[in-house]
Order: sequence, then structure tokens, then C-alpha cells
Amino acid sequence: MTKRSLTDLLAQMTLDEKIAQLVQLTPNFLNDNDANLTGPLASMGLNPEAVWNVGSVLSAVGAKETIALQEQYMKNNRLGIPLILMADIIHGYRTIFPVSLGLASSWDMELAERSAAIAAKESSVAGIHVTFAPMADLVRDPRWGRVMESTGEDPYLNSEFARAFVRGFQGSDLTGDTDRMAACVKHFAAYGAAEGGRDYNTVNMSERQLRESYLPAYKAALEEGCELVMTSFNVVDGIPATGNRKLMRDLLREEWGFDGVLISDWGAVQEMIPHGAAEDNAEAAHKAIAAGVDMEMMSSCYAQSLKELVQSGQVDEEWINESVLRVLQLKDKLGLFDNPFRGADEQREKEIILCDEHRQAAREIAAKSCVLLKNENVLPLRAEQKIALIGPFAQSGDVLGPWSIWGSQDEAVQLFAGLAGKTDVSRIAVAEGCGITSGTEAQAQQAILAAQDADVIVLALGEASEMSGEAGSRSDIRLPEVQLQLAYRLQQLGKPVVAVLFNGRPLDLHGIIDVADAVLEAWYPGTEGGNAIADVLYGSVNPAGRLTMSFPYSVGQVPVYYNSYNTGRPLTPANADQRYVSKYLDIPNAPLFPFGFGLSYTEFAYGDLAISAAEMGETDKLTVSVQVTNAGKTAGEEVVQLYVRDLAGEVVRPLKELKGYRKLKLEPGESADVQFTLTEEQLRYYHSDLTFASDAGLFEVHVGPNSRDTAVQTFRLVK
Repeated sequence: MTKRSLTDLLAQMTLDEKIAQLVQLTPNFLNDNDANLTGPLASMGLNPEAVWNVGSVLSAVGAKETIALQEQYMKNNRLGIPLILMADIIHGYRTIFPVSLGLASSWDMELAERSAAIAAKESSVAGIHVTFAPMADLVRDPRWGRVMESTGEDPYLNSEFARAFVRGFQGSDLTGDTDRMAACVKHFAAYGAAEGGRDYNTVNMSERQLRESYLPAYKAALEEGCELVMTSFNVVDGIPATGNRKLMRDLLREEWGFDGVLISDWGAVQEMIPHGAAEDNAEAAHKAIAAGVDMEMMSSCYAQSLKELVQSGQVDEEWINESVLRVLQLKDKLGLFDNPFRGADEQREKEIILCDEHRQAAREIAAKSCVLLKNENVLPLRAEQKIALIGPFAQSGDVLGPWSIWGSQDEAVQLFAGLAGKTDVSRIAVAEGCGITSGTEAQAQQAILAAQDADVIVLALGEASEMSGEAGSRSDIRLPEVQLQLAYRLQQLGKPVVAVLFNGRPLDLHGIIDVADAVLEAWYPGTEGGNAIADVLYGSVNPAGRLTMSFPYSVGQVPVYYNSYNTGRPLTPANADQRYVSKYLDIPNAPLFPFGFGLSYTEFAYGDLAISAAEMGETDKLTVSVQVTNAGKTAGEEVVQLYVRDLAGEVVRPLKELKGYRKLKLEPGESADVQFTLTEEQLRYYHSDLTFASDAGLFEVHVGPNSRDTAVQTFRLVK
């Protein structure tokens, strides 16, 4: 439809119909209308007629259900306006990929895009039109459970992943390609900076810090064409994001030019009341519509109050018209006016979902997401070795992680099954050893017995999925004590120990890193997790994952992140014995494992770092080069990382900032010349007056395999 046609349609709508288009409900509100008269409908302040004008439904899935729901809706909608069906498709629909923090460890945008495209294809054939992804929140606190949904602590890398996910979900022709779906970037803004790592908690930072670190990834998603934005639960500068007019209308709409649909998170409009920013539903509705929130998810402020606010003159009806038009435009972009059922197809659904091609992709991506943190000549395993597979994740299907709502643990490959595909099953002894948080002496003894004849002990440890994700904040981010005790007792047998970790956040690894001879971070690897991990453990895949978030030495360091500021009294090797410097008395300042870290089954040697000039003008391009050689005996992939430090800025600058990276695949003995190009634009930052510019002066350029182990050269920017 043309914009004129949509405007004409809008003109035919009553005020009640328009307000209903701005409401999102779950499908139960539509499925049994009569039963809802005195139940959910009444509690939401909706009448039965309003239900058939509701603009969207969330969490209806499956072609049979979505087609029936749309048919029923279209029969009852006076103007024939179709329903949008939305759902949380975070890291896969039925074929589940690693959680986002794990997938980010691949440092591979093609894999990220591919995973989103497969998720979109499975979701679309099941009748879903919009996903609430990607999450572009930058996170520096691993106590926050939703870190598993993030891609880490770096604004540049987060931005690249946000772009890749949007490309994968939406493709290049959202209207014509019914195997794609609209993406909704979230949570705008700075949800990942919740104080204390406690979900839904306060966010407090300067606008300069917000713009420099937290906003870039959202903006990148929008530049890639992302169709929707979701508000965050937290306050921004003391005002809940969902009612924050400066954030939503001034920055998002006016400054960035976003004209897509802005949707609240679940109940976030009404939550302005307990926040202390609204006295009642009417004030919450007023503030949200004034901020430009187009759609209210699962609370009733709009339904109960907007009509009266318009009739009393407190709300300009033009605000509502603008929001309704944006909702109608999204429906048109999705092609729903021409085909309300879009890609939903029961027969294709059977052919596409969990097909071999998708499973193979999940296996490949999960293997490339694993990060080898330690290896003292234990890995890779050999097929002739006897393995004792022990731990609560040895035969657990809980490998999908949070937000794998539509996935099935029964369809997931357990670690035992993966190992059994690499060696004769008679060589594998299995014991649980303990549960996730509790265990018995009988379980421990069974594990010790299973390990007696083994050549290698593989410990499958971690967090249950409900210990991570939304509302999964933890103050103690070590492995549960019962698992650490099991590991210690098994170490006493004197056999090599390999720890495989299943978790959704960076952990404090004390108690396992010093017990195990090898540690593989597998995250929640998804549907093909067992096969993927076995591929890595047995060397079919050489681990190439690199951390996108620092692993703390202790929770007492948190937040600890690579791109931090220096202090006036920085800790250095030369002053480490002095008291009056910025340090802890009981632990190091540095994380246990830094951003960008990851081991391989081979070794990579870096040559001398070179830069093309000692000075760089505003229009010049500086070339940074280094030779990298595979000095080992196995083919492998390296992630060569480029960092820059501005040594003296108008505002203090981070110790390092990632500006680029290159993934290399090298055969044994093979070398490659890696070149990066730096421009003045890459040296810009937000100054104290919020201007975005660079400063003349001295800079460091760092190149290495992670943010800690780098070679350095200096150059001067001349203006």
C-alpha cells in the first residue's frame, strides 16, 4: 500500500480502533473471548470489540496456531487490518544456536548473520513476523543475568554484531522475502549498565558516557535498517526510558531520524508508577505517548486512559495518529495487507524446522563459539583414550540456555552423545557426580569409581539455565561449591582433568582453573552442543573462540573491562610494592582472562609491528602491519586485534579501544601479512561539550592476540 492509502485507512478508524492498534497482548486474550469478559480482558480495561483491533500479539507460534489466530482476527476486524505476530527469537527458534555472548566469541559476522537468517526462516514458516532481537546492550558486569543475551563489553564489536544480526533477520527485501522477519533492537537504552548487576535496576551515567559506550550498537542496528526499537526497563538520567522524551523523541526520533515502531518492554509503561515517575495509569500513558512509544506491551495504560486524555485535551490526537501510522507502515512492509498469513505454512514448517542443514550450521557455529581458556598438553583427546565423563552436564539436555523458549531439550545433543560419536562408547564411563547445586556422597563415590580406569576425566560443569538470563542476577559468580568440591576430589586421583563449562556469563573460575589441566568455555551451545564440543575436544575443530567480555579474577573487581580509564596513580610493575597506588591489597587489578583472549591447539608467532608514518594528518591514512605465522603443527585460526590509545585528550581516554580485527586461517608454517588502515575519523570521541572530534597529539597503536598481550608503536596526529 502507498503511504496515501495508509493515511486514508487511518482516517477511517475511530479513536477506539486507533488506540487498540497501539496495544500488544498475548494470544489467550483472543482465543477465548467470552471467558475473558470478567478475567484478563476486564483487568486490562478492554472490551471484546477492542480485542479485534489490537495491533499485535506476542508469543503465538506454530503455523497452525498463527494461521487460525489471524483468520479469526481478520473475520472480526472491521477494516480488515491484519495482526502482527511477534515473539522472542533470541538465538534460534527450534534450531538453537549458542547464546549471544557465546556466538560473539566466534568474532565472525558471517556466522552471526547466518544464525539469524536460519532463525528467521524457521520463525517465519511458523507464522512469526517480528523478533525481539538483537539485544545491543553493552555489559561490563557479569553478575547481570542478561549478559548471556549481549555480545560483550566493546562498543565497536557490539555494533558489528548488531548489524550482522539485523542483516540476518531482515535480509534485503522484507516485503518480498517471506523467509525473513523484522528485527527489534533492544533495550533502549543502557539496560546493561544496571547498578550492582541487578536486573531492572537503576542506570546512572553521564550523557557523554552514554553516547560513547552504550549508544553506538543501537545506532548501528538502525543504520542497518532495523524496523523496531524496544524501550528498556531502567531509568536514564533519572527518568524511566519508556517515558523519557529526551531519549526517545529528541535523540531517537529527531537526532537519529528513526521513524519505525517504538515498543515498550513487557509492562514497562505501567512500571513508571513504582519507579515513582507517574502517579497512575493515566499519567504513565501520557508520559509514554509523549515520549513517542507507539506500542504498549502487556500493560493497560493506553487502553484505559488514552481516550480520556485525548478528549480532555491533555494528549494531542496527532501523537496517536503518528504512532498508528507507524504500526500500519510496519504491517505494510511485512506484506500483511496482501497476505495476512505471510510465510506461515504447516507443510514447509515440517520440512524446514530442525532440518539437517540447520543442525549442521548450529554444530559449526557452536564449535567456533567455544573458547579454550587453559590447556596443559591434555587436549585434543585421542579416540583410543578411556574417558570418564562426569558432572551434572554429562547427560543433560540443559544446553540451550535462557530465551530458547521454542527449543526442546529432548532435541538437543547431550555431551555424552557427542563424545560417543568420536570414540567407541565402551571407552566412556559416565557418572553425574553431583547436581547443579547439591549432591550426595553416593553420587561422588560413583564418580570416583567411574574415573578409576580412565585415562582422562572430562568434567561437565556449569550453571543451570535458570541461573542466567532475565532476572538471573547472581552476586557469587563462581561455580556452585558442590561442583568445585567434586572437581577437587577427582583431581586427587592424579589423572588429567578437562573441564567443560556450560554457563551464560563470565565466571570467577577459581576452584576449577587451578584444578583442571584444560578448561573449555562452551557457554550454552545450543541444539548441537554435544556434537560441537566433541568436535573441539577431539580436535576435529581447532578452537578459535575469543572472549568478548573479560573474566574477572574475583567478583570484587566488578566491573572489570579492558577499555577502562587510567588513574592519576596507576599500578605499574615498578610501583607494585607501594601502597598509595590504585590497587587491591588482596587481588590483582587485572582480570583472570582479558577481552579478546582464547587459546588454540597451535601457536601463532607475531613479527615486528610496523606503522607507515610517525605522523598522521587529518586526511591521511595510517597503515599498521604485522606478520603472523602459524608456528605449530596444526592448521588454526587466529584473531589479530587492533587497538588504539589516545595518550592525552580533552577528556580522559580509555587505556585501549578496539578499532579493528582480522581472522586468519593458517596452515602449519604458513605466514600472512596483516594490514590495518587507521583514519582520523576512527580517533574521534565525544568531548565534554558532546562534540564528536579528535584531538591532535600522541597516540599508541597496539596489535596482538588479545587486549593484554600486544605490541605497541606510537604516532602523532597533526592538525
